[in-house]
Amino acid sequence: MVKILVDNWPQFIHGFWTTIWCSLIALFFSLVLGVVFALMEVAPSKVASAVAHVYIEIFRNIPLLVITMIFYLVVPRSGIKMSGFAAGTIGLALYSSAFIAETVRAGINSVGKGQMEGARSNGMTYSQAMRYVILPQALRIVIPPLGNQFVNLIKNSSVLAFVAGFDLMYEADTIAFSTLETINTYIIVGVFYLILTLPLSYYMRYLEKKLA
Repeated sequence: MVKILVDNWPQFIHGFWTTIWCSLIALFFSLVLGVVFALMEVAPSKVASAVAHVYIEIFRNIPLLVITMIFYLVVPRSGIKMSGFAAGTIGLALYSSAFIAETVRAGINSVGKGQMEGARSNGMTYSQAMRYVILPQALRIVIPPLGNQFVNLIKNSSVLAFVAGFDLMYEADTIAFSTLETINTYIIVGVFYLILTLPLSYYMRYLEKKLA
């Protein structure tokens, strides 16, 4: 196992950093989109709520691999060039944003309706009440499930392996094929994923306790 790691160190590191970049980019955009669509879903506007609901239902119920393949194989036919990394990252961001939106929406709805009514009666607009009163309280509620979504996002980044995204799993597949050391190669990859996910899991638990 050590020999495989040493002999293929550059490939493992390249895949590791690619996975990190993909996860960070997808995490940022999925969080932004998730919060936006969660706010739209609970907004007084029926049109905004309907649009958000359709978006969430579509991306929650289509497999991540299918979404990624659409961007990798179908979108380029319209003339838009897209690498495997871009297709995988976009697919991952859209897919994760739908689950994050539902998580944030549930957190907002768990805050008592009297909080919004009290804020509005004190002269706040709907946006101000949501920003200063509702969202801070909802944040404490959604931290644990959001942490799970972030960890799942990192693990789901392995979808890049199917579209030549040169992530950790793609490099592992290449190494396993060339060395025929399948078991040892994927054990090493598992350790790399633990290096990414365990610190995040512990940090989210720490953040949960701190906010509590």
